[in-house]
Amino acid sequence: MATDMHKLLGTSEEDDDEEMDMDVKEEDDGDRRNRDKHAASGSSSNDEFMFQQSMQDQVGTPGGGGSRRSRPLEEKERTKLRERHRRAITARILGGLRRHGNYNLRVRADINDVIAALAREAGWVVLPDGTTFPSKSQGTKPTGGSSAVAAGSSASHIASQQTSPPALRVVSSGLRSPVELSSCRMKGVFTPAPSPYDMLPIQSPELVGSVNKAEGLVGCSVDVINSKQILEIPPNLTEQDFSGTPYVPVYVMLPLGVINMKCELADRDGLLKHLRILKSIHVDGVKVDCWWGIVEGHSPQEYNWTGYRQLFQMVRDLNLKIQVLMSFHECGGNVGDDVCIPLPHWVAEIGRTNPDIYFTDREGRRNPECLSWGIDKERILRGRTALEVYFDYMRSFRIELAEFLEDGVISMVEIGLGPCGELRYPSCPIKHGWRYPGVGEFQCYDKYLSKSLRKAAESRGHLFWARGPDNTGSYNSQPQGTGFFCDGGDYDGLYGRFFLKWYSQVLIDHADQILCLAKLVFDSSCIAAKLPDVHWWYRTASHAAELTAGFYNPSNRDGYSAIASTLKKHGATLSFVSGEVQVLNRPDDFSGALGEPEAVAWQVLNAAWDSGTPVARENSLACHDRVGYNKMLESVKFRNDPDRKHLSSFAYSRLVPALMEGHNIVEFERFVKKLHGEAVMNHHHHHHQQV
Repeated sequence: MATDMHKLLGTSEEDDDEEMDMDVKEEDDGDRRNRDKHAASGSSSNDEFMFQQSMQDQVGTPGGGGSRRSRPLEEKERTKLRERHRRAITARILGGLRRHGNYNLRVRADINDVIAALAREAGWVVLPDGTTFPSKSQGTKPTGGSSAVAAGSSASHIASQQTSPPALRVVSSGLRSPVELSSCRMKGVFTPAPSPYDMLPIQSPELVGSVNKAEGLVGCSVDVINSKQILEIPPNLTEQDFSGTPYVPVYVMLPLGVINMKCELADRDGLLKHLRILKSIHVDGVKVDCWWGIVEGHSPQEYNWTGYRQLFQMVRDLNLKIQVLMSFHECGGNVGDDVCIPLPHWVAEIGRTNPDIYFTDREGRRNPECLSWGIDKERILRGRTALEVYFDYMRSFRIELAEFLEDGVISMVEIGLGPCGELRYPSCPIKHGWRYPGVGEFQCYDKYLSKSLRKAAESRGHLFWARGPDNTGSYNSQPQGTGFFCDGGDYDGLYGRFFLKWYSQVLIDHADQILCLAKLVFDSSCIAAKLPDVHWWYRTASHAAELTAGFYNPSNRDGYSAIASTLKKHGATLSFVSGEVQVLNRPDDFSGALGEPEAVAWQVLNAAWDSGTPVARENSLACHDRVGYNKMLESVKFRNDPDRKHLSSFAYSRLVPALMEGHNIVEFERFVKKLHGEAVMNHHHHHHQQV
């Protein structure tokens, strides 16, 4: 019987051994690091377990001769057959999902991968650590288990030990727990949920975005009381006087799900209430995503702008302005995304039969977050090219909502150029296992970009260059661990220079072509393109993370000037997503990844200024406290600048109920006044003085 079962399932004991070997090999670096981290704390328990095990062996069982009784051979065989049968069923399920459902499942995926994929398909948000919550609202997200409680208590304990002078106590309930603190929106940067070990003095380099750590808040102490963050602002906190500085308009980004999948306002009354509060503190306007997956979700060239028209009318009635983002990407794949808005259904259908419409990594994993730039001029989207699809969508917006453009209610149209609406390759996808500060992977292995690379190699007369580099490591590699990105690596050789030039030129060409079409559609209106802050590994020679994202910016080359010139060519504003604005940690927190966020921002800003390109800015992490706002101000209005350079606008992320609470809205109003160049009275001293 056993032999027949072997033939039926096509497995053998050798296969079992091979599978075990493969499973061991597939353990990622993160798992090994976690084991190392817990080794010290777990050694005593392991010793105790071994002692108990040896005692059991010595005591034995009656009639056992002092040794444990082994199970009957038949029972072992039955268990082995059941396990093989279970694995065979799992393999068939995985095969069917991969073949017919376009699920991104690895060859040896386990049941957790299947459950996560099905949950995401049903509209749930599943984070890489397994945390799962409904996509409708962040409010139903679990507020932490034992690890979160431990982390919170640790933070409170550390904060209570800090000695600081009597200070104003501020209750900031914007992020209600350490778990939610760790889930702040940082596009492209994953911040795992904190654990008690994060608070130990001996640990691996801290991850960016860990703003829940007490020592991370400069000049402040933190307590966690009743799930609310208590900030103590020192009375001697020095603040710069921004009165009389140039007026910078302030926009507040609306919730990702403000318009539902039926293109209706999700909560009209609640939104109106919040908009009135924003108007009362003199915010200039709001910023909103116009999701391709909602407006053209069901059939090609059938557009539904109903909810957006209602929203724009509401904003206009309050005499506010609007910045809109043409969002040609999906929502739900990044930390902070609390809703799931996929690409249009008809596009997903095309992707099932032709998955090469998506960006693809070296291992062949597809990323359905946005369309590959390789199909910009390929007529495969129901008879249209990707550029034609984007153009038709923007033209429909221009026609259907013309009144809001013509009367100036819409002050800027930002054109989505890639994942998260940013001009970059999706080189660091969380769904494929990337974790900060991994270098990421090149995303040029769909057949259309591969064809483009082959054509470029042929034009150079080196057909053997028609391939991606094979020594770049994996998503979570570090530069010095690869032959391509290490100091003196292949990135700076003849082939490396050829490949990186081609890879980055595809990005620039994509921006050039879409912005050209956008300028035709929106004519006199202000258009913009969004650039991310890829700051990790900036202090290495290769700038590996920037290279995989499409920015050819090693230490011996300026990778941002060509992008700024392209934007200038089309009269577009450069909208920069600032990671460093929200980093309240000490500067040496980035030493582990040799990152330098302020240096990246400075290089991008100067590239824009040198080309005469206007600059807008957007923060990437939530903030409701004075220290964070002061950090933002320094990145928007620059000290000791005789030219008094400033930004064309600032977009604050994001409108959440916590922003409207008590002291939070007071602090935000103070921040808005400073951006507007108004004098702000300091009410925290006995003598009212301007700061």
